[in-house]
Amino acid sequence: MFERIRAIIVKEFLQVFRDPRMKMVIFVAPVIQVLIFGYAATMDITNVPIAVFDRDNTKQSRDLTREFYYSKYFDIKKYIHSEKDEVDVIDRSEALAVLKFDRGFGRDLAGNRSPEVQLVIDGTDSNAASIILGYAGQIIMNYNYKVLKERAAIYIDKVDISPVVDLQDRRWFNENLESRNYYLPGVIALIVSIMSLLLSSMAVVREKEIGTMEQLMVSPIKPIELIVGKIVPFGIIAFVQVTFITLVGTLWFHVPLRGSIPLLFLCTLIYLLTTLGAGLFISTICGTQQEAMMSVFLFFFPATLLSGFAYPIASMPEVIQYFTLLNPMRYYLVIIRYIFLKGVGIAVLWDEMLALLIIGAIVITMSSMRFQKRLG
Repeated sequence: MFERIRAIIVKEFLQVFRDPRMKMVIFVAPVIQVLIFGYAATMDITNVPIAVFDRDNTKQSRDLTREFYYSKYFDIKKYIHSEKDEVDVIDRSEALAVLKFDRGFGRDLAGNRSPEVQLVIDGTDSNAASIILGYAGQIIMNYNYKVLKERAAIYIDKVDISPVVDLQDRRWFNENLESRNYYLPGVIALIVSIMSLLLSSMAVVREKEIGTMEQLMVSPIKPIELIVGKIVPFGIIAFVQVTFITLVGTLWFHVPLRGSIPLLFLCTLIYLLTTLGAGLFISTICGTQQEAMMSVFLFFFPATLLSGFAYPIASMPEVIQYFTLLNPMRYYLVIIRYIFLKGVGIAVLWDEMLALLIIGAIVITMSSMRFQKRLG
């Protein structure tokens, strides 16, 4: 039995590595994807291009403009002088926002009245617009505090007797709030998913296309031996990819890896039951490699959208949230991010691991039964 399984495993490795381009796809492409994601997949927004429309042109309006200028979040690209210019800079994407002062801003502020300042934001990208609005609100709040402190200095001898609440924040797990630390561990899940699905789904279909499936069916190899021999090589390749991606993420991008590496590989092994099982199932319903590839992408993209990789599951409609409970990538993303950032162990992750194990056992069992039925 083991000799026959070993022969199938060797055959699969030879089949995969016979094509030099396949080596690039398996080992080089994931590293390139990690580099691209590491530099591009970030929600941190800095140096937002803005324009200033200052109709007031007083010391107070210039002081607030200076607060925006010296922050790390905004980059003042130009000063405009008409409503038409305001529309043009937004339409042409020369600025993502316009800081607008109406006449009387300085007079109202000096007269102890509440002046208004307008921030016109390009809302095409709603997420970026929300972040920009948050940055601007923080700058305005700091400016208000600065003005109140100056007013207090005029009416009382010591400013320090005016009580203020000073918030001292302490950030755990991601001290600098870098979104890269959150997204890069998720890239492991994406790459492992797509590569294991593609390779396992196309392996059996390839046998059909080149006409060797009939030879396997009449050989002494049992269906379970063929299944094991087919999926083990792709599991090994997936572990190699996880190792490469982890090394690039930790050594190049300095993403912290605080948890147990053996636990990471154990959870990856459990997760591979679902992806390799799904790929095996796809291979039984497809007749060509093109059909298998299209089926994989039809499965992969909804799974990614419902995994919480880019969009929080808590923000989804309640009905959709129930559907995500059937998505194994959801649990694997939680596991891998917690291992990297929080350094937690099985005591915290046991429920996600149990859910993965149950889904994986069901998927691999159903796929094996269908595969054996097709061979029979």
